[in-house]
Amino acid sequence: MSKQTTSMAITEALLAAARRLRAETGRLRFGAPVTHVYNPLDYAWAPHEAYLRKFGGARKRVVFLGMNPGPFGMAQTGVPFGEVAAMRGWLKIECPVGKPEREHPQRPVAGFACARSEVSGRRLWGLFAKRFGAPEQFFAEHIVMNYCPLVFLESGGRNRTPDKLPASEKAALFAACDRHLRAVVAALQPEWLVGVGDFAAKRAAHLFPEGPVKIGRILHPSPASPAANRDWKGLVTARLEQLGVWNRMGRQKFRRLRAGPEGDCRPAHLT
Repeated sequence: MSKQTTSMAITEALLAAARRLRAETGRLRFGAPVTHVYNPLDYAWAPHEAYLRKFGGARKRVVFLGMNPGPFGMAQTGVPFGEVAAMRGWLKIECPVGKPEREHPQRPVAGFACARSEVSGRRLWGLFAKRFGAPEQFFAEHIVMNYCPLVFLESGGRNRTPDKLPASEKAALFAACDRHLRAVVAALQPEWLVGVGDFAAKRAAHLFPEGPVKIGRILHPSPASPAANRDWKGLVTARLEQLGVWNRMGRQKFRRLRAGPEGDCRPAHLT
């Protein structure tokens, strides 16, 4: 099988898994205190597909796994930790974004016109940009994915994380997310699955207690964490080097990924 054929097969496997996750989670219903649920794989599919087509077409040594979209990151841009400036400036992705079926008045979706920066995404992609320089060097061996694609909002606009949902709601949600993560690992065949925060690391360890991947954890970059506000980049870099995920600077050898089409924002009817 040629490299091009292999690349296309990996990309299509990731896209098929994402479409399946979109459909399965789109059928779920959630009760109070959640009043609004956003599924960026639906209304922000164009940039998500562009991300996978541009950067997903190769096996990865490391998959960074987030929990679920932030209201000013993936909820706006369809890309995990997708802070607008990082998407435009470093990943060079900008696509049309629609609206969720029911939009919370305090958490509007403006897509790439969103003026608010997501700190977590700015920190995460900023670390990768600083260390690797070009995105093609980062994505040659790494990719960032999320465990859950949904955003849960309470009546006042507060974000509710998946771990705080009732057990009955988590069961069906986690089953769909587990299937998706297994499909991602099968397609990308990573050596490492690194949870960004406790929740993602625990879900990864639950799914793969005996391999085939190694499980790691890094501190979540959220400003809500006091520890993350004290040299998060330095702490995370040291942790990844300690785990053996990264070599110490000066000994790291970077490959380059042949990225997919630039700005390939496909019309919805073609997906």
